[in-house]
Amino acid sequence: MSDVRNPPIAEVVNSALEQTIPVAHRMGVHAEEVRRGYAAATVPVEGNGNHFGVMYAGVLFTVGEILGGAIAVASFDTTRFYPLVKDLRITFRKPATTAVRAQATLDDAEIDRIAAEAAANGKADFTLRAVLSDADGVVVAETEGLYQLRAHR
Repeated sequence: MSDVRNPPIAEVVNSALEQTIPVAHRMGVHAEEVRRGYAAATVPVEGNGNHFGVMYAGVLFTVGEILGGAIAVASFDTTRFYPLVKDLRITFRKPATTAVRAQATLDDAEIDRIAAEAAANGKADFTLRAVLSDADGVVVAETEGLYQLRAHR
């Protein structure tokens, strides 16, 4: 049972998605697992199709992109810093005809570097790569995003 005063980070991310990125919430993007240096999110195929019966490219982009914010929530002091995306590239590998799971990681050394740089300079850039797979584990897309951790003013 989770402590209501300290809910699991995935619940915090899902609540934030609903409030701050309602379009992602309406797509059904859902943070499944979020912890320091790791984030995984899913999105259903139902309601997210395109004109030829596969998942719409913008939905794939969205589920990959939100991982930068999810990892930041779990890895950095959100009372001092917030994340933003500066650039994101996506490579489509296969059409997605099922739900999709996106996963990304940052190692401890990179998290420490980002935190130290942001504390010293008020901001720090970092690159995050994500893999998006269908229900059978087939890679349908990959993203590479340039994110920034920035100090609150």
